[in-house]
Amino acid sequence: MKTVFGKGVFLGLIFAVSIVACSAGGDGDDNEPIVYKSYAYAVNFNSNDISAFSINASTGALTSVAGSPFAVGEQPQSAAVDPTHKFAYVGHLWSGALSAFTINAATGALTAVAGSPFMIDGHPTSFSFVPSGKFVYVSAGGNVPIGSGYVFGFSIDAATGALTPLAGSPFAAGNAPSSVAVDPSGRYLYVANFDSASSNVSAYTINATTGALTPVAGSPYAANDGPSSVAVDPSGKFVYVAQYWSGVAAYSIDAATGALTPVAGSPFAPDDASGSLAVDPSGKFVYLAIFEYVAAFAVDTVTGALTEIAGSPFATGGDSSQYVAVDPTGKFVYVTNSGSSVSAFSINSSTGALTAIAGSPFMAGDFVEAIAVCRIAQ
Repeated sequence: MKTVFGKGVFLGLIFAVSIVACSAGGDGDDNEPIVYKSYAYAVNFNSNDISAFSINASTGALTSVAGSPFAVGEQPQSAAVDPTHKFAYVGHLWSGALSAFTINAATGALTAVAGSPFMIDGHPTSFSFVPSGKFVYVSAGGNVPIGSGYVFGFSIDAATGALTPLAGSPFAAGNAPSSVAVDPSGRYLYVANFDSASSNVSAYTINATTGALTPVAGSPYAANDGPSSVAVDPSGKFVYVAQYWSGVAAYSIDAATGALTPVAGSPFAPDDASGSLAVDPSGKFVYLAIFEYVAAFAVDTVTGALTEIAGSPFATGGDSSQYVAVDPTGKFVYVTNSGSSVSAFSINSSTGALTAIAGSPFMAGDFVEAIAVCRIAQ
């Protein structure tokens, strides 16, 4: 299953690293504690809907939101929640549609945004936002020529969630871009280019005013075969790339330019990586979907090097792990399984080891793809 634009790859290989974990904050009045609710949204490729769950803050268990699943267009494959926690976005692989929804903060229910879906001329694979939520970027394989790749940029209407294309969009990327990630400063954007004709990572600077992208000097940067997912650690010091046939590549980021330099010892085992990866909010751990397991790594926060955690990989109890997301509190990990379920784990905050949550895996729709996790202040 190594053809890039065949259906099998986009169903099982190209992953949305913009698997999003977000939280809202602020100071309560009269020193009253802030109340949060957390939700998870899993898109189901074959049943054309979104399974919405509320997350138990103590146990991490998932419970279906009233009204779930929510209907969406055909073949949803990627999903993300914006940094303001008001909107959810879904990419439809073959149609080029981008569906937008408002999130009910109290219930987690979804309502379509006026004007949705918004269209691109390509096959969307991943979303990533600047921290302010002003701009969103979508990695996508191009329709013409076959094998081409782009990053589509949009401004987001803060009131409605509607999308407006940025001037100059789309921006050229490598062949079959599978994943996109913006760094925590909002200055740089990185794209994993999956196809063997590229097998590299594109880097861009982001214009803070217009959102336009400019390639970083030296970009693209070499990777091994099959870069399928990209993530930036919370400190903004390191980039991690899941490589489908050759483990996890790690790079250090030049803070002044955005340029990448391979970390000593990269790539890191295991040799195969069937899906996406995610860095926990503390920057101490990296989690990688690998077939029916989740591999877990401890991060050297000085060098960026990875060391596999004792007990890794951890069995999901599902089939063919797809996407992995860490909740914003850093307490739980969620993994989609291509059959029809979401596996849930608690994280040992000291070691990074995973323990399956009671009731896991939790049932979702038919052929679960991406998952987005969000924590919203009430």
